[in-house]
Amino acid sequence: MLRGHVRVFILGVVFGFVCGVGARAAATSPAVDAPGALDDSAKQSFNPDREFVLAVFRNDRTAVGRLLDDDFTWTDAQGRTLTKAQTLENLPALALGDENQVSEQEQVNRQIAIHRAERGNLYVLRVWVKRQKGWRALVYQEVSQQKASPPAESGAQGCENPCKTVPFTPKDEDERGVIGAYQQVERAVTAHDSAAWGAVIADDFFAVTSNSDHPLDKKTRMAGLDQQKQGGIAPFPLVSARMFKFGETMIMTSLQRPAQGKPLHVTRVWNKQQGKWLEALSYQTTIE
Repeated sequence: MLRGHVRVFILGVVFGFVCGVGARAAATSPAVDAPGALDDSAKQSFNPDREFVLAVFRNDRTAVGRLLDDDFTWTDAQGRTLTKAQTLENLPALALGDENQVSEQEQVNRQIAIHRAERGNLYVLRVWVKRQKGWRALVYQEVSQQKASPPAESGAQGCENPCKTVPFTPKDEDERGVIGAYQQVERAVTAHDSAAWGAVIADDFFAVTSNSDHPLDKKTRMAGLDQQKQGGIAPFPLVSARMFKFGETMIMTSLQRPAQGKPLHVTRVWNKQQGKWLEALSYQTTIE
């Protein structure tokens, strides 16, 4: 069951997948310093993502190592998550190969870049961050969507974790804000409250999960919640989470484990708009 879904999102700007195979797209904005604005010079000179793909494809661990952040994680389509050291010890294969024949979106600003690619039912997310020594990859995640959505769960009898409490201690006000918004998302999904859910979801919301056969946007997800009001949805308790803040964007990676069924590795992107954190992107990979 999809939980708290989001669309790829950097500082308030979200894009839909390109329709044509092999197409690249990047939005522009006239005000670089405004929330959600793009830095054209950074965008035009951003080449690390392609270098990363080619280095992994060639099994060049030295080149790959120069591009990875110390907090880097690689999550494959089976939900196996590797640290930087584990990734470099034995480079995994890329789900989309050298990505020459894929639909792509890439967006860059001064602090963070998000690259996503898809072909068929395979989706790949890469999050890049600007460090003192240059751009470094923070997240690589694959999602393989199933051919058919699983049947809806029913009989949810309360939601202590994550609706009321979570095993995560925020270190500042922004992390507290994101956790509060995340818990509102979870409470709303459990209660089938589309209005409460939509209040903390960006308008250009986008999500992909292993537990569905198609991507979801905000309108579709809200309609789904309304249609499921007769049955309960079992909560997905939070096991652990990490947060990385860059300007008005928060990257949240987490492990969620339902009482029944397989756990999920989730990457969410949150954007702060007018002092409020909104969920804009969610990539959710079932851990097989």
